[in-house]
Amino acid sequence: MSGMQVAPYQEFARTALGFEYDDIDLLVTAFTHRSYVNEHKKSVSNHNERLEFLGDAVLELAVTDFLYSTYDEPEGILTSWRAALVRTESIADAGDKLGYEPLIRMSRGEKKGSDRARQQILANAFEALIGSIYLEKGYTAAEEFIQKHICDKLESILQAGTWRDPKSHLQEVSQRVDGATPVYRVISEEGPDHEKTFTLGAYVNNRLMGRGTGHSKQFAQQEAARAALDKYAREHDAR
Repeated sequence: MSGMQVAPYQEFARTALGFEYDDIDLLVTAFTHRSYVNEHKKSVSNHNERLEFLGDAVLELAVTDFLYSTYDEPEGILTSWRAALVRTESIADAGDKLGYEPLIRMSRGEKKGSDRARQQILANAFEALIGSIYLEKGYTAAEEFIQKHICDKLESILQAGTWRDPKSHLQEVSQRVDGATPVYRVISEEGPDHEKTFTLGAYVNNRLMGRGTGHSKQFAQQEAARAALDKYAREHDAR
């Protein structure tokens, strides 16, 4: 890439991260989706999946260390808190706030993808960004970045109760408010057998309280339960 092409990446590093990269290719690669490489095979060979693999491990260690060092809670609770902090939605939200989406190189088809696909790309890029920071500046810099952008979310997560398993939490709320247990039903299935997308609804007393979409029925149920909990919170302030 030319100096003009990499300039926005260095500007992002200076303003959002507080340093410049000696190896700017690390940051460019962190923001390169596999689909972009497929469209530009002659000029681009590296995508962000290896950096994402590395960043995911650094993220989990840093969050685990933070929770263990800060809270004297049982392993089960710390595990649930960690899962809430590193779930796709939380990481994608952090990436959205950093504002790097315009820097992500992806195919024309991916740019037209669903909101869920966009969220996944943002989250994957965030983990790859962590991997690039780790390689460029070391673990301490990556840990500080994670604490600032991920660990700081814990207080709001605890206040909202979103760290709890959404299906179990929904059952508690629906039984308390409506005296009924949620039932999950498939609303639609789309795509080929090897890459199906499921949309499921969470029903309470045959009323659709929330719907969720995912590449497995289990994931879609979790998303439907979260949506139902949000609806209960709006209607009954029931958390």
